[in-house]
Formats: sequence, C-alpha cells, structure tokens
Amino acid sequence: MNDRRLIYTAAFLRALATGMAGVLLGVTLAQIGFSAAAIGVVLSAGLAGATLALVIVTWAGDRLGRRRCLFWLSLLGTVGGLGAAWVSGPLAMAAAAFVGTLNGMGRDRGAALVLEQAILPATTDAAGRTGAFARYNVLTDIGHALGAPLALALSSAAETGAAGPRRPVSPESKKIIWKISGLFAIDSIAGGFLGSALLSYFFFERFAVSAALIGGLFFAARVLNALSHLGAAWLAERIGLVNTMVFTHIPSSVLLAAVGFAPNFWVAAILFLLREGLVEMDVPTRQSYVMAVVGPAERTYASGVTHLVRVGGWAVAPSFAGWLMQAASLGAPLFIGAGMKIAYDLLLWRAFRKLKPPEERG
Repeated sequence: MNDRRLIYTAAFLRALATGMAGVLLGVTLAQIGFSAAAIGVVLSAGLAGATLALVIVTWAGDRLGRRRCLFWLSLLGTVGGLGAAWVSGPLAMAAAAFVGTLNGMGRDRGAALVLEQAILPATTDAAGRTGAFARYNVLTDIGHALGAPLALALSSAAETGAAGPRRPVSPESKKIIWKISGLFAIDSIAGGFLGSALLSYFFFERFAVSAALIGGLFFAARVLNALSHLGAAWLAERIGLVNTMVFTHIPSSVLLAAVGFAPNFWVAAILFLLREGLVEMDVPTRQSYVMAVVGPAERTYASGVTHLVRVGGWAVAPSFAGWLMQAASLGAPLFIGAGMKIAYDLLLWRAFRKLKPPEERG
C-alpha cells in the first residue's frame, strides 16, 4: 500500500509539469516566432528522446533496477527542462527537448510510467487492478518533474517479477503483445496529430483567443479526463475492458472531428470538452488489460513495448501535423487523427474481443 501511495504521488507531481508543458509549449513557441513546422519538429524531438528512454527501460529496466531507472529519468528531465528554459533557437530547443524527453502531448506516457505500471499490479489483486489503474490515471490527469525522485523511497517490493535472471517472455505473450502493439501504433500516430501543444496552437491561431483562456479550457478538459477514469473502471466491470476501450473511444473521435468544423471558439470548446469526457476512458482499461493478459515477470516488457510504439508514433506525427497546419489547413490534423482512431478502435475490437482478462472469464 505504501508503494502504491508513492507511485500515485510521483505520477501526480510529474504529470503536473507535463500538463503545463502541453498547454503552454505550442503557444509559447508561436509567440517567440516559431513556425507551425518548427513547433512540430521540437515536439517530435522531445518524443524521440522519450522513445529512446522507453527502449532502454523496456529491455534493461528490470536488470538495472526499476527504482534506479526512475531516479535517473527524473534527472534527465530536469537537465532538459532547464536547457529548454534558457535557449531560443529551433535547433537548440529541439536538442533540449530530446535530452529532457520534453512532452508536448499534454499527457504523461513516458518511460517512468512504464515502470510504474509494471509495479502497480503487485500492489493489489486481480479484482482491484483496474480500479488501481483508474485512480493512478485520475491523479496523473489532475497533475499532468518533480515526482520521479520519490521512487527512491519505494520498498524492494517494487522489483517484484524483476529479481534474478531475466526470464524469457513466453511465445504466447509475445504474440499478444506485438499484435496489440501494432494496433496501438495506429492509435499513437493518430494521437501525435492531436497533442495538447498542437491543439492549443489550433485554438490560438483559428480563434485568436488568449493563452489564459486556452489554459482554462485544458484545465476543464483534464478534470473531465480525471472523472472519466473512475467511470471507466465502473463501466469495465459491467461490459468488459475491451468493450469499454472501444465504445467510449469512437464517439470521442467523432466529437474531435466536429471541432474542426466549429464556427466559433465556444462551440469548439463545448465539442472539445465533450470529447475529453470520453477520450481517456480507454487508458486505465487498456493498461489493466495489457497487465492482465501477461505474467507478472513479463509486465515491464509488455508495458515497455506497448508504450514504446505509442510514444514512437507520437514522435513521428507532430512534424507532419505542423506541416499540414501550415500547408493545408489548421483543422487537417484533427480530421486525419480522428479517422485513424476510429479505424484503430474497430480493428482492436475485432482482434481482442474474445481474449478475456482473468476477472471476466466465467
């Protein structure tokens, strides 16, 4: 229980910085003269650094030690964040973003989260697993980088499933992990078109509203995200994890596409907030599902691979999204991202609706 509280606290504090960066980064870079394309490059550089960190954690996190990795990730974030605060040129900003794994998506999906998700199932039982992930995501959305050093206070139980020689991941688990990761890649590329920094830039340029108003909008959005996680846990108990993931996500994508057609800021804001009340319901359910269908010793690998493809997809998309906003239309990334997400949901339901986690097997 103490480990769970420490994880919750660390995730909340780290997410606090991520949330602020997601809202302010796109607007701030635009105000100091960065083009949409340059903003996209900076965002991609930060996510490329996050992808490299994920590679290291996925294949060596258990061997190096989960607590030690969490600590060093916090130091890199500090160095990169300080660098980004002092430089102003696009290349220097991109370098700082890479070192600090600067996340302009507005949501924490980095290497620290992989380790925390591998630890979290050991702090509860199967019946309480989805609820634990829901509360974890509530706190990250309330906070969305100071939290990672708290990992040094975790007990040795944090290494559950990681101690001793690394056991090979079973062929069955590998098949599941890579199949679901392939689908997550589609969703993550779509999500890369729709990060908070690019969405805040969209509102700033399309409707000429202030950064303060955009910040208020994203604050309301994160509150809705947080509440939706608890709703997701409740819904998953009744209709199942995969059904909850899919049938809350599709309406959120339709609402997002509608934002691109909104005639004014207030209509766009209402559509956006309705979308935010649904879009994150797949997060705790997805995390719980992946941890449930693999063994305890395979959780770091499973969490790492699935998040690696997600962050990797995020890293690819912003540069293209920025170019599309500049060369085509501000709303182009919204339409493309929403369409890809709907395709992902349909493919996910078709592929995994029959593979049940332990608590759903009758």
